Amino acid sequence: MKILVLGGTRFVGPHFVNQALARGHEITMFNRGRSNIELFPEVEKLVGNRFPDVDDGMSVIEKSIADGRRWDVVFDTSGYVPRVCRASAELLADACDHYTFISTLSVFSDRRVDVDEESPVSTLEDKSVERVTGATYGPLKALCEQACEAAMPGRVAHVRPGLIVGPLDNSDRFTWWPHRMAQGGETLAPGRPDGPIQIIDVRDLTEWCLDLAEQRVVGVFNAVGPASRVTMQEFLHGCKIVLGSENTFTWVDQQFLIDRQVSPYTEMPLWVPREDPPYGTAQCQKAMAAGLKFRPIGDTIRDTLAWSNTRAADHRWRAGMTIERETEILVAWEKAKNL
Repeated sequence: MKILVLGGTRFVGPHFVNQALARGHEITMFNRGRSNIELFPEVEKLVGNRFPDVDDGMSVIEKSIADGRRWDVVFDTSGYVPRVCRASAELLADACDHYTFISTLSVFSDRRVDVDEESPVSTLEDKSVERVTGATYGPLKALCEQACEAAMPGRVAHVRPGLIVGPLDNSDRFTWWPHRMAQGGETLAPGRPDGPIQIIDVRDLTEWCLDLAEQRVVGVFNAVGPASRVTMQEFLHGCKIVLGSENTFTWVDQQFLIDRQVSPYTEMPLWVPREDPPYGTAQCQKAMAAGLKFRPIGDTIRDTLAWSNTRAADHRWRAGMTIERETEILVAWEKAKNL
């Protein structure tokens, strides 16, 4: 197949391109040419901007289409603003057969319930908003889905991942845990031991997206694993076993963490404060029926740590708690229990 990748230089994109090349597909990458430009020297690269009114916009693609160029598949990793997605999809509508849009589980209006593909999505009162924040990210992605579908009705696979993890993930929202566990010692375990976690290895996600493209599968899919429910306690003990580390776990009450302004998901990765009983997961049966498979979580833990260890020693962590902060909270928790 001939595949056009919109973006492709960070995390999800490189994994997808590597797998597509390994399967013998012909890749064209379109991006701003600013990040990781040394990647894939053998691949055709078109430089431009997704925003039609910035620099030359997508004129290089527009010219290629005017010259008769077309692709079998478009893989969109970089769509965040509805106006921009609409412009891209409308431009490419007559120049491709299949469009894969990487969306997010954040589109759902209420994540406190177990959502499936039919659950309501968030909306914006002011649909002209284009600034991506924690509050607007999900609604904007929902509008992006709608824009792509309107431009190519019945030809789009809308893939909604949860937390994407694995090698190359510089967000550190998962990477910090294998790193922390490898250090051993008393370890702060957040909130409820039975709180579920959901992640998807980037390699599982991109391999499956390529399968969808090859088979021209369309529709909306939640894409998050593991295949069966895993609790925070099971995950932490799994890290300990896989890494052979010597950790002891001190479970700290979630309200205690909230009172000390510990930020869920960032300062304390994977932790989401939950009510009793814990709930709020996404259903993934539809994607699994369409072929999505999950590697053992132990492989993800091991491979993520191996990649993380290749980074510079002075790497600045974007998520996770410092040892000093962790020790401070553990000491305070022990004192609070003894009052």
